[in-house]
Amino acid sequence: MTMPGLEHALDALSGRVSSLREARAAYPSDLAPTLDAALAELDTAAELLAEAREALRNAPKRQGGKKDGGQRELKLLRQVYRAFPVPVIVLDGGGVVRRINPETSRMLGSPDGYLVGRSFPLLVDVSRRAAFRSHLMSVLQTGQPAAFESRLAHQGRTHTVQVALTRLTMPGEPQQMVAAVALPTEVQLPEPGARRPEQTDGALLLAAAKRQDLLATMTTLLLDEEALRQPVALPRATRLLAAGWADWVIADVVRDGLARRAAVVAPKDHPLGDLVRQIESAQPAASHVVTQVLERGSGVVHEMVDDETLLGFCADGPLLTAMGAGSMLCVPIGPADGVLTLVRSHDRPPFTLADLGVMQEVGLQLGLAVRAQSSFQSRSRAADALSATVAPRNLPDVPGYEAAAIYNPGASVGAEFYDVFPVADGWAFALGGAAGKGEEAASVSAMVRGGVRVLSVWESDPDVVLRKVNEALVTQGTGMFVMVVAGFVRGRRIRLSSAGHHPAALLLPDGSVRFASGGGVPLGISPEAETEAEELTVAVGETLLLYSEGLISSRNEVGEPYGEERLADVLGRCAGQAPTTIVKAVEADRHAFSGGQVWDEIVVLALRGV
Repeated sequence: MTMPGLEHALDALSGRVSSLREARAAYPSDLAPTLDAALAELDTAAELLAEAREALRNAPKRQGGKKDGGQRELKLLRQVYRAFPVPVIVLDGGGVVRRINPETSRMLGSPDGYLVGRSFPLLVDVSRRAAFRSHLMSVLQTGQPAAFESRLAHQGRTHTVQVALTRLTMPGEPQQMVAAVALPTEVQLPEPGARRPEQTDGALLLAAAKRQDLLATMTTLLLDEEALRQPVALPRATRLLAAGWADWVIADVVRDGLARRAAVVAPKDHPLGDLVRQIESAQPAASHVVTQVLERGSGVVHEMVDDETLLGFCADGPLLTAMGAGSMLCVPIGPADGVLTLVRSHDRPPFTLADLGVMQEVGLQLGLAVRAQSSFQSRSRAADALSATVAPRNLPDVPGYEAAAIYNPGASVGAEFYDVFPVADGWAFALGGAAGKGEEAASVSAMVRGGVRVLSVWESDPDVVLRKVNEALVTQGTGMFVMVVAGFVRGRRIRLSSAGHHPAALLLPDGSVRFASGGGVPLGISPEAETEAEELTVAVGETLLLYSEGLISSRNEVGEPYGEERLADVLGRCAGQAPTTIVKAVEADRHAFSGGQVWDEIVVLALRGV
């Protein structure tokens, strides 16, 4: 066929294809005749390609030499490509796209140069890729054309197409090529020159707003108090991203210098089966893209997944193949705390550089949240350890007495302590606290509690014990003072020593309340301790109650302190009650008085003669 004849045939084919489009739009319920005609035109297009190939082969060279002949052939090929009214893709032997015509760009919604150099089978539906590759190899080896139905997915669109493959010999190319003509049968092609939907101004503004909304939602989610107290930051973040940004979300975190898989969220409609478990058990170190992001400290985006081995392998082959990946995005979590991987299928719009930017910010926020959670939990464990050093888990059985206590730690790590322990020929107890809050105050209280316990092994008088503890505290130079009361129990006699502490209360069976002397100077102020010592008798049915500063100084809504008079009233109503009932009644009354607010620790210890 001559060049003018080929051009005339192409013009005629273009007109007929336009008519078929109009028929499809006008009669959408009666597609059978239109489809039959479209298939006939597909055969015509394949024949024209074959004739164009022969025209290129037989085109006479100019006398000017081979260079002029090659230029003329190249010009002819370009003219054919521009004019061809159906999508045509030129593939090399490996299925890599070498050329596409404008009609292919309009169908797939990508710029002319976007697909060049990429593997065309990746556009084919996962279930039909193997068949496509087999047809491609058959055409290359036998030279016989092949026609079959397939599905293409790209830029959020799915096309059912009739594909015709024809082997080509391209001028200047040492290897055989294949021309693929793809005629859509179930999608309406956009009008020539139509702008890509995702590039319209309104869509761009909506996408930008969506990204900002994601950042705001993620920030709120990660700053929630529960995200600090419990390891929920990663699961929450991955679920949020899977809800609207990806089909698959994978989080890998670095622990002890190694990346470990921490979370995998599958598509909602995906069964929780072998694939999810295989992804969960896969080693992140075997993933090239995860290793790359960790080493470089920056994210990567694959708008179109060319290498399906990037995420590693499972029993069924490359993970990305099993996941149906069309686009992938990976960003670091924090500076080097892990990697966040998002995967979209072929039938969704691919990730863009704008998505990469917002996900980098998400990864940074997530890294900060994970580090804050780790720091908070470390401090919380330290606080629990300190609390264990100032309050016993269980009270021992003291012969001749019933004992009960309550300990409310307040709003922060505090410094109150209490203890009950055996000594020579009896038992001992202590209650007090350092002035101040936080870990330093708690550690000083723990030191005083331990000092009282140790010295009570050798000393028979609590007053001597407190004086020696004061000497050690001043020598240590902590700068803190400690209010404390200690008592040695021998039979019904209790010897008390007070260093600036509130006086103990003695509840009698008739409901009357007597207070001990109390007083003295807190430990740690002066090298010479000033303590107050006295002896009490606790008969059967009587209850000795010791309490912290936090109880007496609790205030109501108008600023009035709880005080010792109100404590005496509550105790009077508890005459004859067990120690457990008494300490609960005191705490309940204080709770009602202060409206449930607790600023300082509250300790109440009761010993009842039995």
